[in-house]
Amino acid sequence: MNIYDTKGRRRPVGLLVRLWACIIALCPLSAAVPAMAGGITLSGESTTIFRIRESIDKKDIYPAYEFLRLSATSLDKAGSLSFYFGGWGRADLGDRSTDKYRDGDLQYGYLSYRAPKGNLVVNLGRQFVAEGVATERLDGVYLRSDFAAGFGAALFAGAPVVTEPNTKGGEFIYGGRITHNMPRYYTIGVSALKSDQNGERYREEEGIDIWLHPLKQIDAVGRSSYNSITSGWMEHDYKLTWNPLDNLSINATYSDINYKDYFFHMTTNVFSLISPSNPTGLIDPNEKVRTVGGSIAYTPIKSVTVAGDYKNYTYEIAGDANYYGGKATFFLPASFVAGFAMHRMDGTTDTLRYSEYRIFVSKKIEHLDITADFFDVNYDRRINGVRNSYTVIGAASYEITPRLRIGADLDYSRNPDYDNEVAGLVKLTYAFDIRRSAEGEGK
Repeated sequence: MNIYDTKGRRRPVGLLVRLWACIIALCPLSAAVPAMAGGITLSGESTTIFRIRESIDKKDIYPAYEFLRLSATSLDKAGSLSFYFGGWGRADLGDRSTDKYRDGDLQYGYLSYRAPKGNLVVNLGRQFVAEGVATERLDGVYLRSDFAAGFGAALFAGAPVVTEPNTKGGEFIYGGRITHNMPRYYTIGVSALKSDQNGERYREEEGIDIWLHPLKQIDAVGRSSYNSITSGWMEHDYKLTWNPLDNLSINATYSDINYKDYFFHMTTNVFSLISPSNPTGLIDPNEKVRTVGGSIAYTPIKSVTVAGDYKNYTYEIAGDANYYGGKATFFLPASFVAGFAMHRMDGTTDTLRYSEYRIFVSKKIEHLDITADFFDVNYDRRINGVRNSYTVIGAASYEITPRLRIGADLDYSRNPDYDNEVAGLVKLTYAFDIRRSAEGEGK
């Protein structure tokens, strides 16, 4: 994945060696930072992943990834000041997995101040903002606070960070959200965002979101988003949960998406959106879909849960489909999980008519975790000559020390795109923290 600015120019980012250099540089640096009244803590996690697979055009793809997450926090009576960093780098050891042999991404890097009162938060830098209609990654500033009488507000502004040059996010984006809540009963929010590109309206979106808890057994959450440029509703998405008993949960869901309004700035005639009702992932941007469904989960005894679910998909172009089935799970806390699931998709096209099966098991033996998963899709008619599509996954991980873990996954699948596909990965994860007290003592 490449990162581009709003003019389509690629932003330079660090790679594997540079990410590891952050660990080497920050660890001794933390010892030199003056201790605040409450001390300072530096923590982080490094994950190194080596993947192995063969591409559809018979290339040997062996990318090595490094994911690094760091945080440093100081505490005193005036609040907490923190720095958060997350990024990754990739180097191809075989054929190119993308158009570059090496790549990387600064996912986030920002300073954050939290006040001891009023739930005041101020963030500055590259960050992910989720406030109502806004789910954005940006280089900028974010502020939020609670006020009297149950009111709260959040504001954000900055330059959008986009991942592909044909889906620019505008030159500048800003917006906010106002909320009112009674903590035990409800929260309601009204939000908006705006972005311009070359002096013209690029994005203008408004929305409302709710959480309702009128009774102890009932929760309702949802949101509606509106596109002011196209003058159309982008999305309605709501869920109601009722727990009449401690071991019984009943859910109802409703969603309505207009892709022309939702994906207003998509530049291709067909884009990818994979879902149970759309396994090929190809959707016409003029599509509209309404989904209505529900589920019920029951735990008759402490270690067994059975569940059933149903969804009706109403596509304006692709046709309708019904997805329904059930699942049974047996579990022993922190030691063993096993289950079986079976679903049926009944649609109007060949790709929407299939039966789906899954068997999974996971076992913990002291420091060793083992997982096996089998997923099978049996089409009523052949898709690209394949009627039975399946994937078998085996995974294991071992805790070398409380902070160091190594793991490996091996996947084998047969599907309409691959006659035989084998993929694997090896993952090494290391977590660490350095603490320095107000008296200057370190750990």
